[in-house]
Amino acid sequence: MPLIAQSSYLPPLGFSNGHIQSLFPTLFRKVKGVRYERERIWTSDDDFLDLDWSRAGAEKLAIITHGLEGNTQRWYVLGMVRAINRSGWDALAWNMRGCSGEPNKKLRFYHSGASEDLQAVIQHVLEREEYHSIALVSFSLGGNMTLKYLGERGKQVDPLISRAVTCSVPCDLRSGSLKMAKLANRLYMKRFTRMLHEKIKAKMRILPGEINDEGYHRIKTFKDFDDRYTAPLHGFRDAEDYWRKSSCKQFLANITIPTLLVNAMNDPFLAEPCYPVEEAKANPNFFLEMPASGGHVGFISFNKRGEYWFESRAVAFLSDQRK
Repeated sequence: MPLIAQSSYLPPLGFSNGHIQSLFPTLFRKVKGVRYERERIWTSDDDFLDLDWSRAGAEKLAIITHGLEGNTQRWYVLGMVRAINRSGWDALAWNMRGCSGEPNKKLRFYHSGASEDLQAVIQHVLEREEYHSIALVSFSLGGNMTLKYLGERGKQVDPLISRAVTCSVPCDLRSGSLKMAKLANRLYMKRFTRMLHEKIKAKMRILPGEINDEGYHRIKTFKDFDDRYTAPLHGFRDAEDYWRKSSCKQFLANITIPTLLVNAMNDPFLAEPCYPVEEAKANPNFFLEMPASGGHVGFISFNKRGEYWFESRAVAFLSDQRK
């Protein structure tokens, strides 16, 4: 029963609150020492993905996927890349469509269920034939994408993909979206809708007449945004259809490689259905760890290495050859 009952994470004094855990790193953490080499690859629909490599001369690679409105320069990605390199792995952090600093070419962009883009990155790595072991590490929206990817493929996942680690994942998109619409999360919601508006305006510049932001000020929640943009642009009927088909929770039973999900119990973004306890009990390959504190992609630690707890936890799980 891979339900990890006792987590090793303890927050620093004064940092146990979920909102503090979520906001402090975004505002104050600086990660130094990561240098990227960028590569652009093309997708099957003639769009592009920008990949950022950080090599340590290893034969093992961790592919790192960011969260909503993130990119490879976010503190949590940089911290993970640095920890991965220190442990003797190469790292490949990739930017979802439109997240690398340049709008993508197509009307579509990224979303929680776009596992085909993760597959494009993985396939590109496999074709290079440089690594004998590949791990997947991902955060929030990227974690939902990764868990969906692994569950969709089940036993057909490439044998070089050995392990996966995910953090702060809204496994049930509907409940997570409704949780974000609550008054307590108004600050986060305003920030996300503002950032997503910039994505829409960028598309309006490169695809005039194909998309517009008329009345965008009325968009206050993810349901508003997903009904107007995410669903119709990506082939879903509406927000509810998008959430239902893209949530990773329904795919967890089919995961066949050792996979860890860490969701803090005080994550302000996650509702109760985002903690897949029964799924972890039923699948010997799916490990669920639920620290009492940690916030959303937080897990703050203060130490000489400048390494946050989840980064150390991820490296330890990837290095453990046992189930």
